[in-house]
Amino acid sequence: MPVACPEPVEGFGFSDMGFHEWLRNFRTKKIHTTPTRASMYDEPPKNLIAAGAQTMAELIVAKPANPGPLGLAGFGLTTCVLSAINAGLLPHEAVPIVVPLAFAYGGVAQLIAGVLEFRTGNTFGMVAFTSYGLFWWWFALLNWTIGAGWLKAPPPSAAATVLLMWGIFTFLLWIVTFRTSKGVWSIFLLLWITFFLLAAGDFGYGPSFGKLGGYFGLVTGIDALLVAFIEVLNATANRTVIPLGDPIIRG
Repeated sequence: MPVACPEPVEGFGFSDMGFHEWLRNFRTKKIHTTPTRASMYDEPPKNLIAAGAQTMAELIVAKPANPGPLGLAGFGLTTCVLSAINAGLLPHEAVPIVVPLAFAYGGVAQLIAGVLEFRTGNTFGMVAFTSYGLFWWWFALLNWTIGAGWLKAPPPSAAATVLLMWGIFTFLLWIVTFRTSKGVWSIFLLLWITFFLLAAGDFGYGPSFGKLGGYFGLVTGIDALLVAFIEVLNATANRTVIPLGDPIIRG
């Protein structure tokens, strides 16, 4: 369908030429205006350009959300429930309730947080959340496959070896947290102690080690939930309402 050219309009820059000719000249910057004839197609003032550029930059470069609280919440809540069983506050028969929780919140939530931390360039957050998210998947798959009869239950020493390795891994990450906030530092401190206590119990050093590991796990989970809450609170308020503590090592 042919498009009708607009009628010549005084003051709009194309009163003496056709629209298509005007558009071609405008694109090649051949349109000039006189001081007595303002045009809506003139270049805007420089201060207006600067203001518009700043507004567009604020819209394009929006501050991304912090995925850390999601990962900490998924880790902390799931850890509290399992640790209540290890501490003897819940019967061992309650383990099946942890399996779907470990898949969904402890696992998926931390994996999502890990991927988002990768997008923000946070190497530590990416490694930590992805690793512990997959730890919960390992735990859930182990209990699921054993409960379904697909795998035989491993000896306690095998589980103890896995817990020991997770304790070593967590201890190494704890060293890195000396350069993060004290809130995150405290979580990893409690966590590697929890893993070592649980490993000692499965290695046969006495049931008291496993029970003590359960209580340490409870404190670890509560600590992670508190840090997640503080980060959400500070982000929502757009200021530091509750500080998480400066890094022990700076620089």
